[in-house]
Amino acid sequence: MRKLILTLLLNLPLLVFSQKISTQFERTNGTETPTYNDIINWWKNLDAVSPIVKMQEMGPTDAGYPLHLVMVSADKDFSIASIKAKKKSIIFVNNGIHPGEPDGIDASMVLVRDIVENRYKLPGNVVLAIIPVYNIGGCLNRSADYRVDQNGPAEFGFRGNSENLDLNRDFIKCDSKEAFTFTNIFHYLDPEVFVDNHVSNGADYQHIMTLLTSQHNKLGGKMGEYLNKQFEPTLYTLMKGKGFDLVPYVNHFSETPEKGWTEFWDSPRYSSGYTSLWNTFSFTPETHMLKSYKQRVEATSALMECFIEFTSKNNKEIISLREQTKKDICIQENFPVAWKLDKAKSVNINFKGYEAGHKTSEVSGLPRLYYDRNKPFERKIPFYNEYADTLDIRTPAAYIIPQGWWKVIERIQANKVQLRKLTRDTTLIVQWYKIEGYQASPRPYEGHHPNTNVKISVNTKEMKFRKGDYYIPMNQPANRFLIETLEPQAEDSYFTWNFFDPILGQKEGYSDYHFEDVAAEYLNKHPDIRIRLNEKKISDSTFAKNGGAQLNFVFQNSPFFEPAFLQYPVYRVPK
Repeated sequence: MRKLILTLLLNLPLLVFSQKISTQFERTNGTETPTYNDIINWWKNLDAVSPIVKMQEMGPTDAGYPLHLVMVSADKDFSIASIKAKKKSIIFVNNGIHPGEPDGIDASMVLVRDIVENRYKLPGNVVLAIIPVYNIGGCLNRSADYRVDQNGPAEFGFRGNSENLDLNRDFIKCDSKEAFTFTNIFHYLDPEVFVDNHVSNGADYQHIMTLLTSQHNKLGGKMGEYLNKQFEPTLYTLMKGKGFDLVPYVNHFSETPEKGWTEFWDSPRYSSGYTSLWNTFSFTPETHMLKSYKQRVEATSALMECFIEFTSKNNKEIISLREQTKKDICIQENFPVAWKLDKAKSVNINFKGYEAGHKTSEVSGLPRLYYDRNKPFERKIPFYNEYADTLDIRTPAAYIIPQGWWKVIERIQANKVQLRKLTRDTTLIVQWYKIEGYQASPRPYEGHHPNTNVKISVNTKEMKFRKGDYYIPMNQPANRFLIETLEPQAEDSYFTWNFFDPILGQKEGYSDYHFEDVAAEYLNKHPDIRIRLNEKKISDSTFAKNGGAQLNFVFQNSPFFEPAFLQYPVYRVPK
């Protein structure tokens, strides 16, 4: 009897595994998505019964729950070092960053279940890494009333996380614990391909799935060319073979999309823009909100199969391209940090839409837009997907950041950047920027008032740095990330996201009545400043009538004026 019981216990996982594993999505005929606890329990059970699935806790979130990572490996090897040594490609899939868009959550469950049950074969040279739910706080905040335009499922989560942050704007600024944990996971995996599953808003059209691909000019080099000429076009062909007409993500347009649109610009604040900084082929699938939930999940699952199939077939080339790009970045002399759409260039795409018109609104009595699904059409339209860089930054030998700016250092360290503390007080000749102008957003955006239209002047001087300040050599694969976060003119730099705003406020001042005498004495000893003061009075009549402004002019051109005001505290060591 004891032997029989022991045999049954040992074979229990096999007995469970032999039964069909179902999902709530399937049990409800594609009308429901599971709750957060049900999702995690489902994956834990799959881990328990299948040796090719491993689930682990990876770090904290704002919701108080750990972020999980599921890995699927056909040969049961879950060691990243071993996977890399075997030259396998890792496809990293992120789900539920916006939990009201849960398509990827259910599609990943269905896909991996099919792999476990041998309905779909995972190639031996590809490993899947899946975050079941990224925005846990939003997933717990469940309702049937969010995303009023979306066709199912019955209930789903909320866009904001536990701090009401949009996590798909947080990959550089890392205001959330989720972003810090994601950063750790991403660098742990160093994936070849990244996929962040979403659902679109906007126009009505026939396509179930659209695809936002990281902008190929921005990715740049041979990887950008390969993405544009090989990877993305083949995905379209593979999806066509699975019964889906794929189309680029339908971005902004004048009113309706049939005249064409521009490619979405995925700056580093977004998941695909952030992961591209690290030479990963990055994609954001966007199913169409008005299609049924069943159709959307099936399309998402099919597209993930396409990612697997392309990556497996082209595994060696993908790995080789990444390896060479990492080497090239270590010695790259210049990096672009700003781009502009080239309106003269476009490609024709096959778009299946619906005729649009206007009718009287029952709400306002005014004309309103509508799409007539009884009038489908198919036509070639322009897609504008070429961008030219407009600002290049020369790579310094190194950056130096004083230790007081620990919030920036913390984020750099989270990205596994190589840096070291100065072991003694050190004097160096460095370049430094003065912030000559910027425009702060008058309204908050994701907890910040971003600084844009940044103007700088470049200066050189000998500076003293303290023991414990950080020296960051620019001879590493992190070079591009460092340029785009530390150069203030970059669109998602740490200056843009207000991490250096304390330098924008003057800390020291003076009492007018006392400084008048000090200023007069200073002008007597420095006739060059008096000449400049008189020149400004001649050229500026308003200034000539303002004694306070003239006194402040002397203050700002004297050693009494604080050097830290508008002095950007990231210093460049010239090559």
